[in-house]
Parts: sequence; C-alpha cells; structure tokens
Amino acid sequence: MSIWSRIAEALAALAAGESLSEVFGKLRTPPEKSVGFTIAVIALGAKMAKADGRVTQDEVYAFREVFHIPPNEEKNAARVFNLARSDVAGFDGYAAQIARLFGPESPVLEDVLEGLFHIALADGEYHPNEDAFLAEVARIFGVSETAFSAIRARYSPRHRDPFAILSVSPDTPTPEIRRRWRELVRETHPDRMIARGVPEEAVKMATRRLSEINEAYEEIMAKRAA
Repeated sequence: MSIWSRIAEALAALAAGESLSEVFGKLRTPPEKSVGFTIAVIALGAKMAKADGRVTQDEVYAFREVFHIPPNEEKNAARVFNLARSDVAGFDGYAAQIARLFGPESPVLEDVLEGLFHIALADGEYHPNEDAFLAEVARIFGVSETAFSAIRARYSPRHRDPFAILSVSPDTPTPEIRRRWRELVRETHPDRMIARGVPEEAVKMATRRLSEINEAYEEIMAKRAA
C-alpha cells in the first residue's frame, strides 16, 4: 500500500468528525509515522504559506519536489493542504502535535523543518514572517538554535554562512571541521533518513543537503589553503 493510500485512509477518519490534529494523534508507529511526516509537512506548509500573506504556485510546486504525488493522489494532498489552511487552529498546535508524535530530540523533526524551509524559499523570497514562523516551529520542536541556523544558512542566500552550515565557528581547528563534515555526510545518507522514518518521497531533500554540506566544507578549506 502506498503512502498516499495510507493518507487517504487516515483522512477517512475526518468523515467521522475528527480534526486533522486528532488524526495526527493516531499515527504513532511505523509505517504510520511516515504518513504523519507527510501530513505534517503539508499541513504546516499550508499554515506557513499564509505567513507572508500569499500562496504562490511555486509553493505548490515545492510540495511536488519534496513528495512525488501520483496524479490520482493529488486530491488527497490538496485535501490535507486545504484542511490545514482553513482550520481555525493555529500552527503552533500542529507543531506541538508533531513534536509529540515523534518525541523529543527526534531527528525527524529537523527533517520536517527542512521541508518547510524548502517550501518557504520556493518563490525565491524569504519573508521575515516566514522566518518568525519557522523559528517558532523550531522552538516548539526543541530544535537547537545551532541546528536551526544551519538549515537556514543552507536555504536562505541572505543567511548563507559555510561555518553555520557545518555548525562550527570560524576559529574551529581544521581537523575538527573535517570531523564534523564527515559526521554530517554520514547523517545525510539516504539510508539513515529512511531508517528514522522519513518516507522515500522526502529523502530527495538529502541530495540538496549533502551538496550544500560539501560546498560549505570545500569553501572553508579553499579559504584556509589560500
């Protein structure tokens, strides 16, 4: 059964009067956590799309870059998006549900946050309201400021900093930077992402992440060799 078929089953519960946030509460174990991840990014993405006051077609396309949505399943994805966008509940409630779903310090929470960054930058702009939205989601998730800054540095040209991308400082010794780079490369391997419950549809984010990590490392090494 595909992840979108499972999402359709989860949404069927809404016919009985349950809210989208209540559906989250039932998605506690694999493979339901993968369903939860997908719904989470779409739902929070819908809330974030309103943060800058407009929803662009680019942001809609961004969902399809993170998730492969078969043509016959687009209605299910659109339903999640529209339910979350029209829900009177605030985004912080959704974020809190997701944090409880995966548990404290789960690396999946950073994956969700990265998916939101991908959507936020899809229109080529990073609005201050989007930054405030994502910073608050990160706080609710328990994502450290260092980890948040690393993700933002990878996605926002205005905040790009090779040292922040690797979560090191400009005065960090080269051997330590090299160790940190190798650690990040290992953590970004697609197999590791799948092992921690991220659906295959979202693993393609790791390709960009790995590219940014390598570019940041090469930039730092080139400067130090000059």
